[in-house]
Amino acid sequence: MKESRLKPPSSGKPMRLLRNLMIIVLAALAVIAGAAGFLLFEGEQPEIALQKEIRYLGKQTEIPFSVTDRKRGLRSIVVTVSQNGEEQELLTQNFDRQSWLGEAGPAQTENKAVFDLARTKLKEGQAEIVITARDFSLAGTFKGNAAVERLAVEVDTKAPRIGLQHFQRYIRPGGSGIVVYDLSEPAQKHGAMIDDLFFPGFALNGKENRFIAYIALPWNSKGVQNSRVVASDQAGNEGTAAFTMVFKNVREKSDSINISDNFLNSKIPEFEEHYPEMTGSQTDKYLFVNNEVRNRNAATIMELCGTPVAEQLWRDMFTRMPGQTMAGYAEERSYFYQGKEIDHQVHLGIDIASTANAPIKAANRGKVVFADYLGIYGNMVLIDHGQGVFSLYSHLSRLDTTVGAEVDQNTVIAYSGATGMAGGDHLHFSMLIHGMFVTPIEWWDQHWIDVNIKEIVSQL
Repeated sequence: MKESRLKPPSSGKPMRLLRNLMIIVLAALAVIAGAAGFLLFEGEQPEIALQKEIRYLGKQTEIPFSVTDRKRGLRSIVVTVSQNGEEQELLTQNFDRQSWLGEAGPAQTENKAVFDLARTKLKEGQAEIVITARDFSLAGTFKGNAAVERLAVEVDTKAPRIGLQHFQRYIRPGGSGIVVYDLSEPAQKHGAMIDDLFFPGFALNGKENRFIAYIALPWNSKGVQNSRVVASDQAGNEGTAAFTMVFKNVREKSDSINISDNFLNSKIPEFEEHYPEMTGSQTDKYLFVNNEVRNRNAATIMELCGTPVAEQLWRDMFTRMPGQTMAGYAEERSYFYQGKEIDHQVHLGIDIASTANAPIKAANRGKVVFADYLGIYGNMVLIDHGQGVFSLYSHLSRLDTTVGAEVDQNTVIAYSGATGMAGGDHLHFSMLIHGMFVTPIEWWDQHWIDVNIKEIVSQL
């Protein structure tokens, strides 16, 4: 009988399975390690953006900036300033790690470094600001990707010097005048301050470093507490030169106006066409126009006067339309309906009436900046005469000019009418200094212009 020989179990197949499994595991680990390495060692730098241009450092200067990192997030931000090899740290901002595989730090941050000359050893002259931002990448020998922004700046702590050449000696509520001054260096912002009102200055023709600012007082001014010329340079240094004016009061004027149903019925439809949001009774709608619309109109006019032509366009006195004066400047009006006072406003112009549809001429040379319908003024034209001087014509029946038109004195620009808050055909004429309504009487007077403006400018 033959012996049966049993073959030992083969180990080849399990070994192959084990080997294949190890290869898969190692490959997976390699992929994971590669992915982690790619993530942890990513090479994209943060991005630094300045919030405003910085070219000068004054005694105290803010340097606002933002930093963005779209991958690992921000690790640190350092801002320094250096001059002649000496470095001063202005800001250090560090962020704690939030994760190893996820977003480790903030993706974006905004901050500002503050330069304070008193805390540094810097002197007048050239310097350099350096903003360095690092992320949470392990690139760069584990220090992270770095972005560096370098700014060449100049340390400037000297305020502009102001040489006061002339200022308005006497002034009244609603009155105008000029201030003339020299500046020792270019200024970013300069002009005259009357209490808290600012009147920008403009280059005086043919005079280097000499400037003129047209000034005015509101109709209801009770006096002047603080008048001065101010000038600030790009480093934020501000120079001042004070001056004193003699304040002269004026007699108050008042009037009473009765609002009739006929007036309301004739006027309210016109305003409803332009202001459909009006609601309530006829008097409610009237009060809406006389208050809310009036305020909106004032804001529009102030905005239109905000960017005047830099050159003087006007010459000599402003012409007055022939006709009878119906209402004066700064006339305080009380409005009555059925014997009851319902409103109180101030008339900031002069009303002149002659004949219906009388031709309206430009009071002086200038550029038309508005020719359209504007609430209480009805059809209105506004002319820029340069350097902050404007004239306004309203309640017009028909406009005969367009925005951008350059007009000469006595150019016909429109025809009188009764649009807006007008009870009859007339011209409402106003003068404005940087959007502030002033009395036209001074500007209609050649002697006043000669004494207060022309002779002063010609002698300086």
